[in-house]
Amino acid sequence: MRVFRHHPLLTAATALYLGAVAWITLGPQPVALVRAGGVWRLLGIFQRHTSTAWITYPTIEFTANVLMFVPIGLFLLLLFGRRLWWLAVITGVVLSSSIEFMQLFLPGRVSDVRDLTSNSLGALIGVLAALMITWPAAARRRRAAQPRTGGIRVA
Repeated sequence: MRVFRHHPLLTAATALYLGAVAWITLGPQPVALVRAGGVWRLLGIFQRHTSTAWITYPTIEFTANVLMFVPIGLFLLLLFGRRLWWLAVITGVVLSSSIEFMQLFLPGRVSDVRDLTSNSLGALIGVLAALMITWPAAARRRRAAQPRTGGIRVA
């Protein structure tokens, strides 16, 4: 594809990030490490206080999945361009669906509709963030491309 040749560094960064996401989501899940780690101690602290008791492991997991896919949406929009924002969203959903499908066949992994939802939401947030970030430059390009009328109003 032409877009990958025009943006080799962005393409490489996207590929590296997707590789990291694949390793995290498709590799063996270190359950013992997670249970012994700081997440459970932190959750214990949250559970002791009524103002933070709503913070549970599923809440942290959902939020982490959203945050993991925000860069994917951002990278995809930058690669595909603003006009193809919808393709970036669809690609994020397809990537998440693919991960969840592959997890069906991996021992120790669990496929979950909540993961699909949170990952897709993260990709959408990333696309929206990229649209907002790139909006000023796109507006400048549009203004620069408008024909000059020499001060005469064209009706």
